[in-house]
Amino acid sequence: MFQDEARFGRINSPHKCWVQGKRPVVYCQIEREYTYAYVAACPIDGTMDSLVLPVVSSAAMSMFLEEVSVRHIDKTIIMFMDQAGWHKAKDLNIPKNIRLVSLPAYSPELNPVEHIWDELREKWFHNFTFDSISGVEDRLVEGLRDLEENLALVQSLTGFQWILSVG
Repeated sequence: MFQDEARFGRINSPHKCWVQGKRPVVYCQIEREYTYAYVAACPIDGTMDSLVLPVVSSAAMSMFLEEVSVRHIDKTIIMFMDQAGWHKAKDLNIPKNIRLVSLPAYSPELNPVEHIWDELREKWFHNFTFDSISGVEDRLVEGLRDLEENLALVQSLTGFQWILSVG
């Protein structure tokens, strides 16, 4: 599995869209409130696990790893991730069925989960404004659930040729 986390918040900017009839009105919002999505995805079969948490930290990362471990208790998971500080923290709790492998530093192009973020932002967050951070979280959970249920889409977004040829 490949893992990453991303920040989603109440700051948006208008994007182009097709509308029949009159010109659409799209509001801009600049509210500095954020929430974070954690995702682990398997490019081989399209399995995806996600969790929405209010912070990025070693404690939050430990909670996410535990959730993935419980969902796949009968499997050993090799999880590739970037080298964020909370991924290498001494107080990070790594479940027994998960092995962590670091991707090279400053190489987001190697992590296929980046395409999950692009999909979420394009399909679930373009031209939306939210009254509260809970609205962002609700929309994020809805988008993540949709992706978790669509194995073929996750597989097509994350199935880089170099990964599938090894797997």
